[in-house]
Amino acid sequence: MVAVVIAVASLLISHLLVKDLLTEERGKMQVWADAMHAINEAGPDDDMSLAFSVISSNSTIPVVVVGRNNDVLDYSNIDVEGQDTLVFLQHFAQRMQRADNCIRINIGDSSDYELVCYDESVMLKRLSAWPYVQLGIVLIFVVVAIFALLSSKRAEQNKVWVGLSKETAHQLGTPISSLMAWTEMLKETYPDDEMIPEMSQDVKRLERIAERFSKIGSLPEPVEASMNEVLEHVITYMDRRTSNKVKILRRFPDHDVIVRMNASLFEWVIENLCKNAVDAMEGSGTITLTLFEEERQAIIEVQDTGKGIRRKDIKNVFTPGFTTKKRGWGLGLSLARRIVEEYHKGRIFVKQSELGAGTTFRVEVPF
Repeated sequence: MVAVVIAVASLLISHLLVKDLLTEERGKMQVWADAMHAINEAGPDDDMSLAFSVISSNSTIPVVVVGRNNDVLDYSNIDVEGQDTLVFLQHFAQRMQRADNCIRINIGDSSDYELVCYDESVMLKRLSAWPYVQLGIVLIFVVVAIFALLSSKRAEQNKVWVGLSKETAHQLGTPISSLMAWTEMLKETYPDDEMIPEMSQDVKRLERIAERFSKIGSLPEPVEASMNEVLEHVITYMDRRTSNKVKILRRFPDHDVIVRMNASLFEWVIENLCKNAVDAMEGSGTITLTLFEEERQAIIEVQDTGKGIRRKDIKNVFTPGFTTKKRGWGLGLSLARRIVEEYHKGRIFVKQSELGAGTTFRVEVPF
């Protein structure tokens, strides 16, 4: 803003300077026209050295003297090389008349007259154009500065999320290892206990979560995998951890949709979308997972029957720290976007949302 204010102030000051120089040049041309008039009216014995000195002193202002019938009488400081001289000078004079850059010289007591038609000097034209060039340079500087600032801010945020993710994975590693050892001991001690396998599944789940966090910030190598299977894993996981009031519907093609991806991280994306859908429906409603192919990419849509998102909040849902829930850090959708866009070169966005009717998130991943 300071740069813009400086540029605008410079523009105004330059405009005032140009205006003063225009007045000064018109004054010079008035003196030049008076000298021409004096030469025209001079007698054979009159000393015209001063008038000729004034005429010859003009070396910067283009000028054409024309008669009453627009016939060219004299010109100075005009480059006519490669032009039809007479026609070019007549057009120049007509253009200056339309711009009101002419001084009339009456000849004697008759009604005859001459017109001194002049244009701005080259220096004045450059001075008039320079403020706009300066303003353009300042605007480019401002745009580059803003872009650099936003990029720096985003890079700093990425470092924070990456550091947080890796530290979380590191901190989870030790207790998970201990839990794995304890569950193995419990299996040996109580081989017929039905709860121990469930405990083992939860420990494996923790191990997978730690693995996902450890991969944030690195570029995991994508491999070909079935998107159908990934979505089925998410549905199985959500079915076991949500109430019977939440129904999950699937709309998948009959064939497998094969995509190059990191299956573990992509499951996390869909899980986040499904968990947000459950929260939005307050534990009761329907989630519809749709999978189809379109223009060399796999399309996944997650639709819920929840309370919807306010229009003004849609553009902020992927912003780190933004959340409408009473309890939440606002990191789930931010990490989901990072996984989709940076790791899988795809897109994730809110396709549709209506208050009281639900929301549809759309994920596009190229093959």
